[in-house]
Amino acid sequence: MLQIETRDRVRVITLDRPQARNAVDPELARRLYAVMLDFEVDDMVDVAVLTGADGAFCAGFDLKSAAVGVGADWISGLDIPEDWTDPAGHPLPAPMGPSRLMLSKPVIAAIEGSAVAGGMELALWCDMRVMADDAQFGVFCRRWGVPLIDGGTVRLPLVVGQGRANDLILTGRAVASGEAAAIGLADRVVPPGQALRAALELAASLTRFPQGCLRADHRSARLPGAELAARLRREWRSAGMVMAEGVAGAARFAAGAGRGGTFDAL
Repeated sequence: MLQIETRDRVRVITLDRPQARNAVDPELARRLYAVMLDFEVDDMVDVAVLTGADGAFCAGFDLKSAAVGVGADWISGLDIPEDWTDPAGHPLPAPMGPSRLMLSKPVIAAIEGSAVAGGMELALWCDMRVMADDAQFGVFCRRWGVPLIDGGTVRLPLVVGQGRANDLILTGRAVASGEAAAIGLADRVVPPGQALRAALELAASLTRFPQGCLRADHRSARLPGAELAARLRREWRSAGMVMAEGVAGAARFAAGAGRGGTFDAL
């Protein structure tokens, strides 16, 4: 379900549910959240690489678990307190696991295949994205009535600008590597099968620098914690749509709709 490996001062974290294209169910979300907290406090590592097994990054939240209620129950228990203002000092789990965390250390996404729906939100949570040439992004949950509740509406406009974010969020269309690089969604594009290797090389290069200075600049370049918390709280108000529309959409997906990327009949 989750592979963890340490290479020198780099922690490699691999989503390993290939039968579901590495979609995240509640069990994996809990585990991924805990592993990222462990990475943050481990003095033996400086950078993490998040990737997926068997040629896929992550297909998002496991809609089959949502269709039977397990996933919906998990999401309904993740309310954000109104007084939550410190994602760094007061961590909270999110539906996909770590996407409410604000770590001091950089995390690099190594993307093969699809990083869609919640998988795209996980990639956006990472600080840099290395993308295979034949990989794709997309807010594919648009088809199923499942809202972006893992920071996608917060981070996507910051990465690509509001206008482009509007396009991707509203249409749910696929974004190939060329466009992703052009709009800043992908930081590196590499040949198919080489995303992890390239991400590891990038991660190793970051470990050579004085880490106190690197982390101080990294912190200063991002939204202040209180502002991030406020934006995530606002986004979370959409979580009710999981029950209002998302569970029914998940049931259609579980029954076979939309397989192979075909959505014409939805």
